[in-house]
Amino acid sequence: MRGSYRAEILKLRKRSAVWVLFGAGLVLSLIFGYLLPYVAYVTGDDTPGTTGIPRAQVLRGMLPERVVDNTIGGYPIFAGALALVLGAIVIGGEYTWGTLKTILTQRPQRLTILAAQFLALGTMIALWVLGIFAACALCSVGIAAAENGAMNWPGIVGLVKGLAGGWLVLMTWCLAGAVLAVAFRNVALPIGLGVVWILGIETLLAGVVSSLLPSLRWLANLLPGTNAGSLVFSVTGMAAADAPPGVRDAVGGGRALLTLLGYCLVFAVLAGWTVRRRDVT
Repeated sequence: MRGSYRAEILKLRKRSAVWVLFGAGLVLSLIFGYLLPYVAYVTGDDTPGTTGIPRAQVLRGMLPERVVDNTIGGYPIFAGALALVLGAIVIGGEYTWGTLKTILTQRPQRLTILAAQFLALGTMIALWVLGIFAACALCSVGIAAAENGAMNWPGIVGLVKGLAGGWLVLMTWCLAGAVLAVAFRNVALPIGLGVVWILGIETLLAGVVSSLLPSLRWLANLLPGTNAGSLVFSVTGMAAADAPPGVRDAVGGGRALLTLLGYCLVFAVLAGWTVRRRDVT
């Protein structure tokens, strides 16, 4: 297992797509968390995220005390879609390139290889979360220094809860991409289906249920995106009016946590069962 894990980490470290996806998530976090709000604050103009919000409150949203909100606020949708693409590329690429057959001839068993890939993906997702947090923290400090804002940081418990919750949200979507890649044995179709689900279908279903079919709200509350947004809402403690797209108080934080853990377990078991029972070609 250790040898397979080290090999997977080496592949991830040298694969340019991993860092391109991380860069995209980082840029999106900085643009929507800091650049656009700061421009609106300095110029006094409203943006879609600051319409009707007092300038003092806009500034407070960019200070260090809100760094966790800005770090993981986009995880349920935008960064989640990037994590799903990561899982699909890493797992599905072994099928499209035909390298999985070569790996299996080197003695590791199928489940050992898959477990090593999941551990490597979990490690990379953790690096993503820490990297985005570091960049957001630097932006917060810079804005606080430039505008004479308070340098109040969240407590260590709140910080750990926020980053751990963000990691779980991204890992859930990453495993969703991985199980789709195993099911279809390629990269393109899992990415297409997964991204359409995150950015379109789930949001549409939640909207239809809440407005037209309230009796089916229990079904919408079982969806992974709903629970991802609820977990982020819970660990950040942000107000509903300040919440970014996809973050809302649909279910409690404890229920969201258990649901996402359940999804991770189901995705991992499905992927393992499929890899073990089906031909890799």
